[in-house]
Amino acid sequence: MLNKEITGMQVYYYFVCKKKLWYFSHEISMEDNSENVVLGKILDETSYKNKSKHIMIDDTISIDFLSDHNILHEVKKSRKIEEASVWQVKYYLYFLKKRGVENFKGKIDYPLLKQSKIVELTENDEKQIEKILNEIIDIISLDLPVKVEKKKFCKTCAYYEFCFI
Repeated sequence: MLNKEITGMQVYYYFVCKKKLWYFSHEISMEDNSENVVLGKILDETSYKNKSKHIMIDDTISIDFLSDHNILHEVKKSRKIEEASVWQVKYYLYFLKKRGVENFKGKIDYPLLKQSKIVELTENDEKQIEKILNEIIDIISLDLPVKVEKKKFCKTCAYYEFCFI
């Protein structure tokens, strides 16, 4: 993944865990055996069935679905790591804007909670995203992963054993 553009998942992992970002970017995947990932896939398959989903753009970002009034949607099962989700959606808006697609808003849908959150991209967000993208490049360019930073959700992470055992 080092030779490709930054993906939305990498931006998401940047906020979740820098070590997970490094593993993911180096194609070290532990998520195939994760119960949380399986639950997320089931949610994805059963939610918004009438929508055309997983819209891949430039072989880099995958938007869960688009709706009327220029709204791109990202579906999440919980709000536990909402900051990461918000920045992932802001990155999608930024990515589209850089390709001449403007006037979009983002929306994070939480179907299990029956809630949603509108996300917009500001000029300050764009500057912040550029800094984040540079930091992501620095992290994934390292020969070894960064040191683990223990967080409250580490025990439910697919990479937990890789980091702590």
